[in-house]
Amino acid sequence: MKKPFSESDLNGFLDRGTEFSGELRFMDLMRIDGKFKGRIISSNTLIIGEAGEIDAEIDVGSLSISGRVEGILKASSKIEIHTKGRVYGTLITPRLVIEEGAMFQGKCEMDSTIRETAPAIPSSPPILHIAVMKDKK
Repeated sequence: MKKPFSESDLNGFLDRGTEFSGELRFMDLMRIDGKFKGRIISSNTLIIGEAGEIDAEIDVGSLSISGRVEGILKASSKIEIHTKGRVYGTLITPRLVIEEGAMFQGKCEMDSTIRETAPAIPSSPPILHIAVMKDKK
């Protein structure tokens, strides 16, 4: 999957070996490869790297996950779970991408009311319960 940004676009970074607990707010692109517990808020992009371990309530513009994340995850644009991503919890987003080999266990609400340009939905919003795992032999 092509990345819509380069490393030069990165404005914040929590590297491996870093542990943070509390509330994180950021303005631009943020990447976490360390451990975080708490709440994350932004209108922009959050990237969870392969080494990232997150236990949080997340409310961001878009979310890209390659590490382990647990909690309530809300993205106003989209959530991507990449091949090495492991997600446990509730996803709320108008668009969801799950790559082959990724793992998602929980509840997903495809809430198109998050985006202003979203198409009309039926009277009851669709809810998706799935688990995706790649069998390694």
